[in-house]
Amino acid sequence: MIEPMPRPRPPHLHHEPSRHGRSVWYVRVGKGPRIRIRAEYGTTEFEASYQAALRGEQPPAKATVRVGSLKWLIARYRETPAWLTLSPATRRQRENIFNEIIKSAGADPYNQITEKTIAGGRDRRGNTPAQARHFIDTLRGLFKWAKGAGFVKANPAAGVEYPRQRKSQGFPVWTEEELAKYEAHWPIGTRQRVWLAVLLYTGLRRGDAVRLGRQHVRDGVATIRTEKSQGEIEVTIPLLPELLETLRAGPTGELAFICGARGQPLTKESFGNLFKDACRAAGVRKSAHGVRKAGATRAAHNGATVAELEAIFGWVGGRMASHYTRSADRVRLARGAIGKLANE
Repeated sequence: MIEPMPRPRPPHLHHEPSRHGRSVWYVRVGKGPRIRIRAEYGTTEFEASYQAALRGEQPPAKATVRVGSLKWLIARYRETPAWLTLSPATRRQRENIFNEIIKSAGADPYNQITEKTIAGGRDRRGNTPAQARHFIDTLRGLFKWAKGAGFVKANPAAGVEYPRQRKSQGFPVWTEEELAKYEAHWPIGTRQRVWLAVLLYTGLRRGDAVRLGRQHVRDGVATIRTEKSQGEIEVTIPLLPELLETLRAGPTGELAFICGARGQPLTKESFGNLFKDACRAAGVRKSAHGVRKAGATRAAHNGATVAELEAIFGWVGGRMASHYTRSADRVRLARGAIGKLANE
């Protein structure tokens, strides 16, 4: 049976309550000096201070933020439930966008940001429509909160139109032949086989698949909160015999089933690159994204309903699941109706 594993604290990071009941974080390497971290735990400032302390340096001084600036407004937004209730994946994505905005316009007064200003930022990202959409969504969220809090009278991002999306089928889905080809090259007992099995038999996105480990499994059922879905949807995944067999053979990591050569956990970015290399070695020119599509396609062709697909893949609203069921239904209908084309 796969037993739960505790989530470790980053190396050399210690925590203790102060006499006022507040959390005090500090870094101490071996018997060296204690270096206090005063930033809020989980923020980018905390991570920067932690990394500096590991190098034996004092955390960077906190920069003074001018009240009324865009940077000041973003800092206030980060302290609110409107920000903290976003999924971790969404916060990371928007944090990167905020960092770009702060570099270019952080000192500008937030009450002088107009619809035209935001449209200009969208147009500067015109070569990457997805980034432009994320930019608009990020500022809509910021100014929606700011309007509700009384800092602005109107949301200047509300009327900014999204860029036109280029028509695309997205990442190509793996075929059954390609899955078999990969499995023939990477047999059970290799970490590359574990990678494919976790992706294929859980339906998890790459960012969730790299987090899945023993701590999420109880009585043969994995339960994990997906990062990207709205509201961090919790999905429950009974582990199929094919997956259990692969996991038992390993190799797997202590904290996550998907691991690197030394058993270490992987970020979704590093895993994506390693998995792509494994695919190329097997003669398959696809990526991790397409494996999820292959699982959804296989499930739909085996008769999974919209509700069942949403339960597995963490989708909401029926749109995505219906895409796969409609495709499967067309195939079944065509097979049943093709004989009607023949002359009798």
